[in-house]
Amino acid sequence: MFRKLGFWLIWVIFISYAFFLAPPNQPDSFELIKNLSTGNWDGINPLIIALFNIMGILPLIYACLIFIDGRTQKIPAWLFATASFGVGAFALLPYLALRQPNQDFPGKKDSVLKLFDSRWFGVALTLGTVSLLGFGFLKGDWSDFIQQWQTSRFIHVMSLDFCLLCLLFPALLGDDMARRGLKNSSWFWAVALVPLVGSLLYLCLRPPLADSGEDVATGTQQAV
Repeated sequence: MFRKLGFWLIWVIFISYAFFLAPPNQPDSFELIKNLSTGNWDGINPLIIALFNIMGILPLIYACLIFIDGRTQKIPAWLFATASFGVGAFALLPYLALRQPNQDFPGKKDSVLKLFDSRWFGVALTLGTVSLLGFGFLKGDWSDFIQQWQTSRFIHVMSLDFCLLCLLFPALLGDDMARRGLKNSSWFWAVALVPLVGSLLYLCLRPPLADSGEDVATGTQQAV
């Protein structure tokens, strides 16, 4: 109960801060978002380009756990996972608050679950993230980024969203490890204490999820 209340509290605080305490919207924010989305990156700080694109990778990292976790949930996991591509932690925090802890995986893996369970998919996400981090750190202008973080609601909230998504991953990690028979707590802490990089390495190294070989025709299966 306290865990669920904690997620709801974080969600309310994050929403309240984003709308009432974050820096104001800038007139060019919509144009910036459009250019970032369409690849028209001329004149945009590489740090912002890297951050924006990593915010597209983070929902995929979560999807590698959520779509599997959703097999045993009564809520539609796919809905929260899909919404997270647009609003990040604003969508994932309610899922974390509403889901029930479950360390089982009934039934067979369909093509979507096989993709998200694949180590090669984790490797692809890792290579993409590392490339973006290198691009941002090597070519980015930190003084410009700090200035925009202090004055632009879009950059400010996106940065906080990034931090939240990096820190919330362990909330799903324990159950995912249990489904795979990983009982060594050092694995958990190695991933939890190294945000983003730890989660990516986990996706690359975790053993495949066992397939029971039988379809499960339950309401919880439809939640995925």
